[in-house]
Amino acid sequence: MLRKIFKRIISKPLQIWAKWYFEKPRKYNYRQIKGIILPGVFYPYFTISTKLLLEFIEDLDLRGKSLLELGCGTGMISTLAAKKGAKVLASDINPAAIENVGLNATKNAVKLELILSDLFEKISQQTFDYIIINPPYYPKAPKNRAEEAWFCGVNFDYFEKLFSQLGDYLDGRSEVYMILSEDCEIEHIKGMADCKQFVFDLELQVKKRGEENYIFRIRRK
Repeated sequence: MLRKIFKRIISKPLQIWAKWYFEKPRKYNYRQIKGIILPGVFYPYFTISTKLLLEFIEDLDLRGKSLLELGCGTGMISTLAAKKGAKVLASDINPAAIENVGLNATKNAVKLELILSDLFEKISQQTFDYIIINPPYYPKAPKNRAEEAWFCGVNFDYFEKLFSQLGDYLDGRSEVYMILSEDCEIEHIKGMADCKQFVFDLELQVKKRGEENYIFRIRRK
């Protein structure tokens, strides 16, 4: 499956098609949430992760809860969470993503806070009831902001920073959820978390399009 993913990403015909298709905004809808995808923002068409996370948070009682979407992309998850009554902070390292979230929030008449940040770098010290993470996990150095949605760095640098910073934003009630695919090096990522005193509990396993996807709850040891 990993080979298929990379064929989708790097094959010449797809690159040509994707460049043409995503050079202008495109629609992306989920049930009552109406959204668009701006050029240069992670597009959920090629993966199932965004839809699975949307389905997952549908079942959470978010009324009055604080929620951080770390690496928000189009902001569809943040928008749905705000619709469900959460106080939402949506962050991303990509300025185009921050613009995209703002457009989708306005389109769906919800209010949320936006912040341009490399992981927690620009997020003020605070704790959250929920943190939702759809991370980049392919071990390759990203060449630009758009690629940072896919590639976590040769040495999994994204996860090293994530697990080094995460604990400062949690308290006893915090719930952290991360989605990963069978195509990524899950055991290696778990090992990195373990070194920072975090463990992964499997919350949900779903097979879609012939690929196993896992939503993990991350907690302190």
